[in-house]
Amino acid sequence: MEKVSFTAMVDGSEADYRLLERFERQHVDRLPERILRALQGLSESLEGYQVTRLEHSLQTACRAEDDGADIEWVVAALIHDLGDDLAPMNHAQFAASMIRPYVRPEVTWAVEQHGLFQRYYYAHHLGQDPNGRALYQDHPYFHACVNFCERWDQASFDPAYPTRPLTHFAPKVVEVFSRPPFDASFGAQP
Repeated sequence: MEKVSFTAMVDGSEADYRLLERFERQHVDRLPERILRALQGLSESLEGYQVTRLEHSLQTACRAEDDGADIEWVVAALIHDLGDDLAPMNHAQFAASMIRPYVRPEVTWAVEQHGLFQRYYYAHHLGQDPNGRALYQDHPYFHACVNFCERWDQASFDPAYPTRPLTHFAPKVVEVFSRPPFDASFGAQP
């Protein structure tokens, strides 16, 4: 396998960085398949629910799709909890960081805030404030996140729900995560 000549970045040559640029392009091109593998890994994740984290993610995406949501919302619904394993204390921000380059800001913001907005449904049971989302009530995407949580996320823990498989959503994942990052034609912004 080809490798760079340097051991410190400052010593790299143009040829070294051209080599790395080629490898990085190949790596980025395989992003959708890595995301699909990571989603599959949610089948053996956080326990205690009546469905696996993968089933929850699939149900959330199914509900978004059944509601007529566009591809950005459907893929966001699918990957919204992908950070549960690696970033359990900030899983929403983890997922938002992944999708941010490929979707419009409204979608990214809803994914980023869904952890806080979901507390509306359960925080009172733990003696905590369920209305933390009120801090954002004047935000232009507030209602988008409320809708995301109310209609799709919080309702998706049902083992009897007719859930479509990950293979159904794979083409959508490929389409969204194969877009040019931060392309204004898709509404994404840095």
